Amino acid sequence: MQVNVEKLVLEVEAECVDLFNRVASRSFQNQKKVLDAFRKNRVAARHFVPSTGYGYGDDSRDKLYRLYADVFGAEDAIVSPLITSGTHMLSIVFFGALLPGDHILCITGTPYDTLHRVIKGKGTGSLEDFGIKYSEIPLLSSGKLDFDSVKNEIGRISPKMVFITRSKGYSWRQALSIAEIEEMCTFIKKEDPNIIIFVDNCYGEFVETKEPTDVGADLIAGSMIKNPGGGIAPTGGYVAGKSHLIDRIASRFTSPALKTELGSYNASYMPFYQGLFLAPSVVASALKGSILFGHCFAKLGYDVNPQINSIPTDIIRAIKFNSKEELITFIQKIQYSSPVDSFVTPIPGAMPGYHNKIIMAAGTFVQGSSIELSADSPIKEPYIAYLQGGLTYEHCKVAVVEALKSLFK
Repeated sequence: MQVNVEKLVLEVEAECVDLFNRVASRSFQNQKKVLDAFRKNRVAARHFVPSTGYGYGDDSRDKLYRLYADVFGAEDAIVSPLITSGTHMLSIVFFGALLPGDHILCITGTPYDTLHRVIKGKGTGSLEDFGIKYSEIPLLSSGKLDFDSVKNEIGRISPKMVFITRSKGYSWRQALSIAEIEEMCTFIKKEDPNIIIFVDNCYGEFVETKEPTDVGADLIAGSMIKNPGGGIAPTGGYVAGKSHLIDRIASRFTSPALKTELGSYNASYMPFYQGLFLAPSVVASALKGSILFGHCFAKLGYDVNPQINSIPTDIIRAIKFNSKEELITFIQKIQYSSPVDSFVTPIPGAMPGYHNKIIMAAGTFVQGSSIELSADSPIKEPYIAYLQGGLTYEHCKVAVVEALKSLFK
């Protein structure tokens, strides 16, 4: 099959002008929201200064907590470079907000692989080991939330927490929109206002102009090497939400005697502040890149998710390939298009926490940063690549040209 790749990309760009303009409009609103929070909190150069030892009186750390809380419309927050990943942050929230005998109800189906051992397992320090029960409700075949089953399960098991995964992960569905999350939050609180609604916000920050905590969620959490770090934060995670819940989570984050009174960071806090400030613009670039990839591959007959002619509701673009060889070629070409380790050829291999071999293109400045252009896939049928990120739209455009040329010589 012969394809004039450059012509195809230019045609797609012309067709996507309206979508790109809508993304830019959202980015502007989010940028103003972030800037307003910086101004309200009187962020100054002194807040970039590191601390050592116990970190008592670390104003840089405490200001970052307040800043995240205001940006996400929450009462309080914990933001820390000591959090190793999104999974680590979710684990801290579960163990901090819940007690033995409590029940978690996940209403977005089976969560991604790295959470399985957090939830279940004998003698591993899992939630199950601590007597915290877990149930889940699959999404409907349409990929939508199952309101009837949620109502029935709330009446049957009286869960302490309802857990919602906003993004799609390794699944063929649309990420949940803020409107869908708001509708479900309202529904749950009518059934039982005491239920804690916890949303895994990874890959969703700044995609829309509101966050789950703006529309009824009690807690959200995520990784700073994804959207909110703007591609600059070198590590870390955050949780934001109701102050009484953050206080309980703080006891798990450090200890009940210490909470958020200590915790030092012997490097500049500047990347965390600057990354948050840049995040709305960086997320907009990633969304435009996702739209470009989706439309180009759809034009060539590939199934893509989310569907074209709409703004994605997270930064992940799924593309279904015809064979394992096509999938591997695509991932390898994304690596080749990376600014770091472009000379490396990724091959499938085992990764901690995953059941299948994984192939991953991750030529990123920050290791594993999925707000930077990257792609990965479990090696199993159907052969779906999960593309995410893009610090600049121009980088995404270069990468889509390279990928298409490798597939259509």
